[in-house]
Amino acid sequence: MSDLLTILQHADSAFPSGSFGFSNGIEGLAAMDAALDRSGLHDVVAMILRHRWATSDRIAVALAHRAKDDLGKLAEIDQAVEAATLAEPLRSGSKRNGNALLAAHIRLRTQGAAGLRSEIEAGNAHGHLPLVQGFVWRVSGMGEANAILVSGYSTASGLIAAAVRLGRIGAVEAQGVLAHLLPTIAELAAPPVLPDAEIESFMPWVDIAASRQARAHLRLFAS
Repeated sequence: MSDLLTILQHADSAFPSGSFGFSNGIEGLAAMDAALDRSGLHDVVAMILRHRWATSDRIAVALAHRAKDDLGKLAEIDQAVEAATLAEPLRSGSKRNGNALLAAHIRLRTQGAAGLRSEIEAGNAHGHLPLVQGFVWRVSGMGEANAILVSGYSTASGLIAAAVRLGRIGAVEAQGVLAHLLPTIAELAAPPVLPDAEIESFMPWVDIAASRQARAHLRLFAS
């Protein structure tokens, strides 16, 4: 029961993770008139889960969770996420979001959070979101498998929430999209993450959309 309550706390949109300010490419896709109705949004989020989250964030969360307090290893994982995130808006957004999450845990006095912040300030790490998630969720008492599931759920729910805020889909319809994506998250989270797993991402359509939107005069989201 304690494990479940920990998951609920950290997956709750009320937790001050900073994710509210990032669409992770959804705003750019909306600006390109991509189909973001119920069917279209489902396909977009499923694609992002398969080709970015499963191959990059999921692996980074697992490896960061295993790294424990090894700041050198955490920095290596962080560098791999940096190299794999090709679009600058998504790269900077991941770092800003990760540092916002870390700041919340510093204020909560999560063990080791201040030490990781010192590494980032020294230029030894970037503080990408999945790296910070794997680190702070382990310290908070979440097991690796649950941390991966929460990461996948947070990714999907954040993308869908962005579409709602942009007025591309209603809140009730959005919950239907999320419900249909839960089996996909479970499927993608199931394979074990090998110790030598490579962090990689290939989402050219989303990368282009995010890069174009970064130059827009008016934006609702930071990425």
